[in-house]
Amino acid sequence: MDTFDADVIIAGAGMAGATLALALAQAGLRPLLIDPVVFSAQLAPSFDGRSSAIAYAAFRQWRSLGLAPLLEPYAERIEQILVTDGRAPGPLARGPGPFFLHFDAAEIADRCDGEPLGYMLENRRTRAGLAQALEDAGVAILAPARVTAASFGPRAARVTLADGRILSAPLVVGAEGRGSVIREAAAIGALGWDYRQTGVVATVKLERPHGGVAHEYFLPSGPFAILPLTEQRASLVWTESDRRGAALKAARPEVFHAHLQRRIGPHLGMAEVQGPVFTYPLGLQLAERLCGSRVALLGDAAHGVHPIAGQGLNLGLKGAAALAQTIVDAARLGEDIGSEAVLARYAAWRRFDTVTLSAGMDAFVRLFSNDNPLLRLGRGLGMAAVNQIGPARRFFMQEAGGAVGDLPRLLKGEAL
Repeated sequence: MDTFDADVIIAGAGMAGATLALALAQAGLRPLLIDPVVFSAQLAPSFDGRSSAIAYAAFRQWRSLGLAPLLEPYAERIEQILVTDGRAPGPLARGPGPFFLHFDAAEIADRCDGEPLGYMLENRRTRAGLAQALEDAGVAILAPARVTAASFGPRAARVTLADGRILSAPLVVGAEGRGSVIREAAAIGALGWDYRQTGVVATVKLERPHGGVAHEYFLPSGPFAILPLTEQRASLVWTESDRRGAALKAARPEVFHAHLQRRIGPHLGMAEVQGPVFTYPLGLQLAERLCGSRVALLGDAAHGVHPIAGQGLNLGLKGAAALAQTIVDAARLGEDIGSEAVLARYAAWRRFDTVTLSAGMDAFVRLFSNDNPLLRLGRGLGMAAVNQIGPARRFFMQEAGGAVGDLPRLLKGEAL
């Protein structure tokens, strides 16, 4: 192993890649992170205005890796989720109609040790916590540095950087997003499509307390979410057509605020926009395989989904827990951690959950982003039925919390 530059080279120091690196380092391996952007630049509010809903099982992973003291001061507990449907703006003004879903963490408190339904965290806060933990763990990071090519031999994988350096390891992980150079170099195809929708993201200060309630309101153009943050703030995720999304992004602050206030309604009082408004194109992308000889895919390099239910990052964090456990267990047994036999275990572990959740999110988008009367009636009746069936409601809460199925040790809150 001394002839290699690292045990595992991870291209992409996003939240999934950084979590994997931290888990491997704490288990005694030598990961190497490579990213085009230095961590200090990723921590600025202007770098990424998004916030993420972290499933309680995924937060257990961070807690077991020692991140809790760095993240909990900035994490808002999601105690309830209210899902409603309608045609017009102002969802909270009128209250839920006859067709709605209401999830309450108190219903499953006995099954999840009193955890909430999830935690809302600003992405920059999560990155700051991961950066500090990686530094404390002594993880090697090359940034700014960009992988331009990769090759995968019988005994080693090699990556070429933009500055000409060539680095080798038994295993390379592609975690650098949807345009993954590692995935393309490994000749792993990707399937997907554009939804022709734009996610408009902003952080607002609320006049009235949100009470830890997350609101997901479905309009014909797409979902509108009000997600609770600390300090009586909320993250807004506003899905519109590409044309309307571009117009909102370019609108004068007073015009944007007027549209925003009309969309929220008066329930939470006046909403004051804090920081810039961000827009992100929305689409589905799914890698045809999760691994090959000397290569594994993680995060958006493996699967990019619509943010309709906040499961994209959680899929990546589940993958990080499964891949870390697969690699560490193989290393302890003296196996070749980059062999196809080892990596096939990771792929088998994550394939079903990844495909079914991605397909489910796609169906969800198509079902709710339209104004067809028959579909509206069908989805309304479906929500009302689930809302009346306690076991079904509790199952969906546990599934959204990432606590269903064959969980890796880290998602159970256990050490590797």
